[in-house]
Amino acid sequence: MAVYHGPRCRQCRREGVKLMLKGERCASEKCAVDRRPFPPGMRTTKRRRSATEYNNQLREKQKIRRIYGVLEKQFSLYFEIASRQSGVTGENLLRLLETRLDNVVYRLGFAPSRSSARQLVLHNHFTVNGKKVNIPSYRLKAGDSVVVKQKSANLALIHSSLKAMKETPDWLTVDKVKLAGQVVRVPERSSIPSDIQEQLVVELYSR
Repeated sequence: MAVYHGPRCRQCRREGVKLMLKGERCASEKCAVDRRPFPPGMRTTKRRRSATEYNNQLREKQKIRRIYGVLEKQFSLYFEIASRQSGVTGENLLRLLETRLDNVVYRLGFAPSRSSARQLVLHNHFTVNGKKVNIPSYRLKAGDSVVVKQKSANLALIHSSLKAMKETPDWLTVDKVKLAGQVVRVPERSSIPSDIQEQLVVELYSR
C-alpha cells in the first residue's frame, strides 16, 4: 500500500492548522505552522486563496485524512461504510477512524504521534485481546484490550510518550504500570476533537 513519505510539517502548512503529526514538536517553537503560516510551494504571494464552498469541503476532507494518516481510497471506503450504518454519517466516519488500532495506541499514550503508533503496530509491539496484531487499520470494539508485548516493555519511546501524556479520552482506560489499555466504549462525538467539521465531508461526497 502506498504511504506518504514527505515532510509532515508540509501537510500542516497546507491545511493552515496544527494536525499534531509530529507529537511534541507541534507544540514547540519549532512548529512550521507558527514559523511559516502560509501554504508550501513557490508563489509570488503568501496569501491563501479565497475560500469557496467546495474548497472548504475539500480542505476539511484532506485535513481529516491527514490527521488519521489514511490515503484517499481508504478514506472513501470508510465513508462508504459509515453511510451504510445507522445514525449520523459524519459521526460514524469519525468513530471508524478513532477506533483504528494505530489511533487507539496513540490515544492511550503509547506513542507521541499517529505515525509513530503506526510504526510500532507494524513492528509487532502490541497484542489485542492476547493475540498478535500488526495491522494499523485493525478496528477495535468496546471491551478490546491493547497490551505492550513483554519484549517491548523497555522501549524508551513508549515510556517517554506515556510520561508526556496529559490525559486519556473518556472512552479508554490505561494502566501505565502494566502498559495496558482497554476500549471501554465506542467514542461519542463529544469525545472526539471538536475542531473537525465532519459535516463538510458529508456534503462533499453528496455532490
